[in-house]
Amino acid sequence: MVTNRLILRPWRESDAGTLYKYAKDPEIGPAAGWPPHTSIEDSLDVIRTVFSAPETYAVVLKETGEPIGSIGLLFGESSHVAGILPDEAEIGYWIGKPYWGQGLIPEAVRCLLLRCFTDLGISAVWGAYYDGNTKSRRVLDKCGFLFHHTVDGMTSPLGDVRTEHFMKINSF
Repeated sequence: MVTNRLILRPWRESDAGTLYKYAKDPEIGPAAGWPPHTSIEDSLDVIRTVFSAPETYAVVLKETGEPIGSIGLLFGESSHVAGILPDEAEIGYWIGKPYWGQGLIPEAVRCLLLRCFTDLGISAVWGAYYDGNTKSRRVLDKCGFLFHHTVDGMTSPLGDVRTEHFMKINSF
């Protein structure tokens, strides 16, 4: 998939070094509930396992050909939205710190939403963010998601307890 400034494509094993460059930053993963990557091998393992899931894409800067973030969909049991329906998805995303504030992730989210509603037959897409992650909230706001509910006492993948806010969009 291609946008004005981005290419969304499957992750490749050869992307491990670039993934590590951005995913090792402690300001990236923990805000979303995952630990910073600790090595290129760690990043390669993530590419082989987590990023090999269907509808998971490297966010590649068209100008340089470099993966600068990730975006993907979770379905059914793999989603952490309680009661998600079979024709719904949860979207997740992140981008390397040097690219914050440039509107690149909203551009990628809009591209994937278009795919959801035109190609995949998805009826609604959920987005979630932990309390304090205002950057993720702004992305969802910019892309037309509406607040749905908040859950206190959620245990993140890092094992800490957080408040999580859920937003939803039904069409694009």
